[in-house]
Amino acid sequence: MSDLDAMHARATEVRLRAHAPYSGFKVGACLRSDDGRLFAGCNVENVAYPQGLCAEAGAIAAMVAAGGGRIEEVIIVAEGEPLCTPCGGCRQKLAEFAGPDTPIHVASPQGIRASFTLGGLLPESFRFEKAAP
Repeated sequence: MSDLDAMHARATEVRLRAHAPYSGFKVGACLRSDDGRLFAGCNVENVAYPQGLCAEAGAIAAMVAAGGGRIEEVIIVAEGEPLCTPCGGCRQKLAEFAGPDTPIHVASPQGIRASFTLGGLLPESFRFEKAAP
């Protein structure tokens, strides 16, 4: 099984555990860190809608909690006709840990539907540039 196949399987599995009682729209995400580990997350809705958590944010939090540093690849799995690309906030969250060339795959439970780069989804992202000494 390739890394991408394993990532798809993890995102598809965790998607089924999403807490989405308000929208009914379950999303799973899996990322591969620079050390090869896989981290998954699912969306967790809250009755106070802005307080919910996106699947990508959950996967990033799991990576950070486990001591991971950089994101090398991401897959997002959801049902429905429209592509489920990361929201604007998650695009910026991904940019905190990934470069513009990082592949972002959008999939259904049956397989990948489209692939992008983070830079293509979020051109000219806000980045911290450390001043030269």
